[in-house]
Amino acid sequence: MSEGLKLSNREARRFILSQQGLWTPRQLEGKAGILDYLERVGCIQYDPLDVVGRNPELVLQARVADYRPALLESLLYEDRALLDGWDKNMSIYRVEDWPHWERRRQAYRQNPGRSKETVEAALPYVLQEVAERGPLSSLEIEMEKRVDWPWGPARLARAALENAYFRGEMIIHHKVHTRKVYGLAERHLPQALLATPDPHATTEAYHDWYVQRRVGSVGLLWDRGGGAWLAMGAIKSPERKAALARLQAREEVIPVEVEGIGRPLYLRAQDRPRLEATLAGPEPASQAAIIAPLDNLIWDRTLIQELFGFQYVWEVYKPVAERQYGYYVLPVLYGDRFVARFEPEQDRESATLRIKQWWWEPEVTVTDEMRAALKAAFAAFLRYLQIGELEVGETAAAEAVAWLASA
Repeated sequence: MSEGLKLSNREARRFILSQQGLWTPRQLEGKAGILDYLERVGCIQYDPLDVVGRNPELVLQARVADYRPALLESLLYEDRALLDGWDKNMSIYRVEDWPHWERRRQAYRQNPGRSKETVEAALPYVLQEVAERGPLSSLEIEMEKRVDWPWGPARLARAALENAYFRGEMIIHHKVHTRKVYGLAERHLPQALLATPDPHATTEAYHDWYVQRRVGSVGLLWDRGGGAWLAMGAIKSPERKAALARLQAREEVIPVEVEGIGRPLYLRAQDRPRLEATLAGPEPASQAAIIAPLDNLIWDRTLIQELFGFQYVWEVYKPVAERQYGYYVLPVLYGDRFVARFEPEQDRESATLRIKQWWWEPEVTVTDEMRAALKAAFAAFLRYLQIGELEVGETAAAEAVAWLASA
C-alpha cells in the first residue's frame, strides 16, 4: 500500500478544477472535448428543467470551447457515442459503459417493482409495435390503462416502454423536447457491445468499479454520505468503505490529507499524473465560468463548502418564502474560487438574457482582471444560448454588475 499525499486547500481546489476541465488553460473543444470529459468523469447528471439550457448543456458550456447543444444531440442520437442512462440518477454516459451496468439491468428483470404482472403482460405488444413501426414514444402507443408506477400513476404504454428500457431491451432513441422516444437496443447499439458479458465477475468487483468511477467524477472525494454518492441503485456505506479499503490495498486509490479537511479524501491512481501536472504548472491567468446547478464539481455540497468556502443549495423545489436567493440560481467561478451567484432569465422572443439578481460572495474584491474574465464568460454564455443581448436588472445587487452588459 502506497503512502498517502498531502495537499494544501488551494492545491486540492486546483486539482479538482483541473479534473473538471475548469482550470486554466481550458482545452476541451468540440465533440472530442465532450467525449474526453465524459471519459474522465464517467457521467453528467441530466435534469429536464430548462431555464437557460438543461443541466448537461450547462455543464458542457462551462468547459467546451464554443459549445452548442447540437453537439451533444449529435453524440447521443446520431453518432450513438453517448447514451441516456441511469448512473448519477438520470445521466448521460459513454456507450462503452453499457456492459458495466448489466447487474442493474439483471436486477430489474428479476424485480421490476410495481404493477409487475400488468406491465410485463403488455411488454410483448410494446416490443412488437416498436419492432414494426420504428422508434416510438408512449403517446404513439394506444394503451390508455393507468397503472401504479414509481413516479406516480402512469399510462400502461409509458410503464411498459420504461420497463423495456430498464431491462436493456430499449434505449432512448431520441427526445422531442423532454419526451422520450424509444428504440430497440439491438437495432441501435453494436451487437458486439450487447454481447459483451458483465466485466465484473463478483459483486465486490462491481463495487470497486463503481466507487472508482464516483471518485473520478469529482476528482477528490471522501468516504462520507453526500450528493456525490447519492443515486438510484447506489451502494450502501459499508459496501463503499469495503471497496475503498480494497482499492487502497491495491493502490488504485490514494488517500489524500487536505489542509482544513478533517478526514481523508481519495484520489484515483490514474488521475495522479493530472494532479502532478496541475501543481507543477505556472500560475495561469484566471478565467471565469458559469456553473450548472447539478454540475459534477458541486455534487457534494458539504465538500465544496469545506474546500471552497461556498455554500450552495438549488432552491427550485423550495417554497418561495423559504428561498434565500431565488428559483434558479447559478454559481460563478473565477480562478479557483466561487465569487458570485446570479439568477438568470431568458427571453427567447427578444433573444435576451437578463440577470434578475446578482449576489457577490463575502470579501470578494472586484478587479479589472475579474471584470474582463466575467465579461468573457458571459459573452461565451450568450453564444452558447445563441442570443445577442444581455440585460442587468434594476435591483441594487445587480447594479453592481451593470458593466457586464456594456460593450
